[in-house]
Amino acid sequence: MTFIESTLGAALREKAQTQPDHDFIVYADRDLRFTYAEFDQRVDEMAKGFLAMGLKKGDHIGIWATNVPDWNTVLFASARAGMVLVTVNTAYKTHELEYLIQQSDLAAICIIDGYRDSDYIAMVNELVPELKTAPRGHLNSAKFPSLKSVVYIGQVKHRGMYSLGEILLLGQHTDDAELRKIEASLNTNDVVNMQYTSGTTGFPKGVMLTHRNILNNGLGIGDNQRLSPADIVCLPVPLFHCFGLVLGMMAILTHGSTAAMLEWFDPLLVLATVQKEKCTAVYGVPTMFIAELNHPMFKMFDLSSLRTGIMAGSPCPIEAMRQVIDLMHMKEVTICYGLTESSPVMTQTRYDDTLEVKVETVGRALPDVEVTIRDPETGAECPDGVHGEFCCRGYNSMKGYYKMPEATARCIDAQGWLHSGDLGVKDEAGNFRVTGRIKDMIIRGGENIYPKEIEDFLYTMPGIRDVQIVGIASKKYGEEVGAFIILHKDAKITEEDVQDFCRGQISRYKIPKFIFFVDGFPLTASGKIQKFLLREQGIKKVKELGIST
Repeated sequence: MTFIESTLGAALREKAQTQPDHDFIVYADRDLRFTYAEFDQRVDEMAKGFLAMGLKKGDHIGIWATNVPDWNTVLFASARAGMVLVTVNTAYKTHELEYLIQQSDLAAICIIDGYRDSDYIAMVNELVPELKTAPRGHLNSAKFPSLKSVVYIGQVKHRGMYSLGEILLLGQHTDDAELRKIEASLNTNDVVNMQYTSGTTGFPKGVMLTHRNILNNGLGIGDNQRLSPADIVCLPVPLFHCFGLVLGMMAILTHGSTAAMLEWFDPLLVLATVQKEKCTAVYGVPTMFIAELNHPMFKMFDLSSLRTGIMAGSPCPIEAMRQVIDLMHMKEVTICYGLTESSPVMTQTRYDDTLEVKVETVGRALPDVEVTIRDPETGAECPDGVHGEFCCRGYNSMKGYYKMPEATARCIDAQGWLHSGDLGVKDEAGNFRVTGRIKDMIIRGGENIYPKEIEDFLYTMPGIRDVQIVGIASKKYGEEVGAFIILHKDAKITEEDVQDFCRGQISRYKIPKFIFFVDGFPLTASGKIQKFLLREQGIKKVKELGIST
């Protein structure tokens, strides 16, 4: 693979010069289209607007939004101005947002009205009461000393907030000189994006990713799909996640392709977008593809333009994969595996792999990425067929966790191997299979959930003496969150009380679906809790109760 040694801003400008009139981003549901040249100009205006409102090279900008049209503008504008975009999970609630703003040292955050049952405007005003009285751009928050600005992605006026339209207008009336000077000073190894991933410590960690990390990972991913300017990729996956940002936008940019965007996942809108734009690829986790295939209007749509795409997040049932290939015409669909810390993809199936390889493995190592299975105890490389921990080394390894050097050192060893915490095995053909997890991580519908984060939160609920969180097998989501709770003497708490305590404080997908009140936990001889036995108990209890999963 020939490496891209440029920044995001420079990579976009190069495409705007070589294919200016080619569509870069389209929204089929509103017929909104940006060519590469049009988008590049908009990025310039927003980057200059950020500088005009007082942001500086090196500042951290948060974005808390669904895949709205200017999400990508904020991404590329912050990159061009030498800033770091901190992506915020759209499911976050106040407890999680407060931690992220403080830990990431945000100078500004861009927000929309809200999503589903979350009112982002209300939550930000609750956390930053000074916003309603401070001059725009001059916040003086007691709780968040770094935060100086809040930007509303839209035209409506909100007290204390800039609107994105105002920032674009500021940029249109700002000279190019400062922006060009900053661009010239940027390096491909500078951090451009921070994504928060939950940790076994219970506190999310900011994964620092560089221009080189994500551009080249996108290049390798797109190569394995045989992407070109002729391809139109339907993207219903979130941009705040590596799936949308790297597997999606970076693969599309590096191959001069077109992104057919959706603000959020809707199976009907996916089908309509594919037909209207004649998409050649579509992305999703298995549950998304299953929802599309089972939609009552599925047969009404012409999907014959599809060729490839990516399925990731959790294993795909073989029958669902057969239908994706046969009914959605995606004979060249690929499977990816990785984690945020590896930018994120380390292995991928190839477009011409067999059905068996696509459902039973996560493919082979990406070009120029070393992937090995290593003994978790000794660190020695395991022979083919022997189980161990997935580790990788290469250009795709993160720069580190923000302000967490010890956690970084635990993840990336002295030899440069990034430890995934996932267990796997490699076969003689070089294909890898994921077989389990060293960590107690739960994967629900493609979302990684770390039990300790929920345990630490529930410990704050009056009446709870001890709690253990485990994954309970689910046909729909792969796993659901289960909570085993020991109460203080005389405490009277119901399952509904626990769920109500969580609502509005932690993301909805993290709220335990199954809650069991117990007198104790199964222990080893040395007193360690045996979570695998709790999982077995949970599965048994769910079956006994006749609850559908």
